This record gives sequence, C-alpha cells and structure tokens, in this order.
Amino acid sequence: MRRNVGIGAINKQRIVKEKLTQKGNEIAELQLQQVSQQMDVFKHSLEEFAIKYKTEIRKNPEFRARFQVMCSKIGVDPLASSKGFWAQLLGVGDFYYELGVQIVEVHH
Repeated sequence: MRRNVGIGAINKQRIVKEKLTQKGNEIAELQLQQVSQQMDVFKHSLEEFAIKYKTEIRKNPEFRARFQVMCSKIGVDPLASSKGFWAQLLGVGDFYYELGVQIVEVHH
C-alpha cells in the first residue's frame, strides 16, 4: 500500500507548511525585537559616552577625529544635521556643522 497520497496527505502537507511558516515568522519577530533592544542599549551607551566626553570631543581635535571615526564605522554621523540630536548633545552649531561637512568632503 502507498501512503502519503491523496487529499489527506495534501492537507497534512499544507498544515505542516503553515505551521513552519508561522514558526518562522515568530522567530523572525523575536530576532527583530532582540536587535531593536540591542540597538536601544547601544544608542544609550553612545549617548552617555558623548555626554561624558562632550568637552573633550569639542576641544581636542585628535579625540574628536577618533570619535568621528568610531561613529562612522558603526554608521552614525554626528554631523548629519545641525538641528539634530547630535548637534544638541555635542553643542555643534551651524558653523561647526558646516566646517565638519567641508572637512569630511575634503578627506573623501
């Protein structure tokens, strides 16, 4: 006798496929939540670092350059906006924003 043929087998395969799809979606959602939580922790840590070393970042060109390199390696651009979060946090005004953009352009 042959098994796994007919309407019963087709329905069973459909149910298995649906369960696997559902489980895959659950795992993907869990991974997305975990990555989101990790990014929140990372952002908070980077903000704390920037607050702690704000004066050093503003006054020491070598430290500022290393901070910029660190940020660029992880995809964060503290010069992205003169009105944005990093500008407020680091006290970067329009002059320094424009100067920073020009320096970055010259070095690329």
